[in-house]
Amino acid sequence: MPLLALEAVGVRFGSVAALRGVALTVHRGDFIALIGANGSGKTTLLQALHGLVPHTGTRRVEDRGARQVMVFQRPFVLRLSVWNNLRLALWLARVPAAERGERATQALHRAGLTALRDRPARALSGGQQQRLALARAWAVRPDVLFLDEPTANLDPSAKKEIEAMLATFAHEGMTLVMSTHNLGQAKRLATRVVYLDQGMIKADLPTERFFHEHLDERAELFLKGDLKWDE
Repeated sequence: MPLLALEAVGVRFGSVAALRGVALTVHRGDFIALIGANGSGKTTLLQALHGLVPHTGTRRVEDRGARQVMVFQRPFVLRLSVWNNLRLALWLARVPAAERGERATQALHRAGLTALRDRPARALSGGQQQRLALARAWAVRPDVLFLDEPTANLDPSAKKEIEAMLATFAHEGMTLVMSTHNLGQAKRLATRVVYLDQGMIKADLPTERFFHEHLDERAELFLKGDLKWDE
């Protein structure tokens, strides 16, 4: 079942065309990995899907009741305790007051942060802050979760913890769209890979097919690590 779709979408930042003629449909239950060189348009595509940037073309929300949440590469945490960061997120999402305590408690447990509930959120490590951001997102029960490089700059242990959380979200039926430079992560987690090059989608395939089919020359260079910047 389609959740949202882009048709012939373009995004410009001044003279720079960040997206050009993009068409993409997100279906319920997808776990989409957006990959491509730096500057290829991955973050802009996430923002366009979430409705955060002006664009040409059409953005169509198929399910008007679907809740959308985005977790940024550097998640913003408030100058509050871990617990109150969760409670405020639930209040902003208009979750009934009677449900907030239980949901916050469940989210802390899910993220392995129960012992840190009273700690100032900004005193957490980078991995713990990312887990808190994911806990806040999960607590509001989104239908689709957008993630911009959720494990960037994290150590291997923290990356493993985040990947485990995302795999559980997907198993429970949440739809996820994630940008990543980690091709192993895309293989492990995604059901579908979307490859961007110079602001255009050049491939949109099931994960197994993407990594085993012959692609165009620039895509092959990217997969070999020889195309790191989109120039």
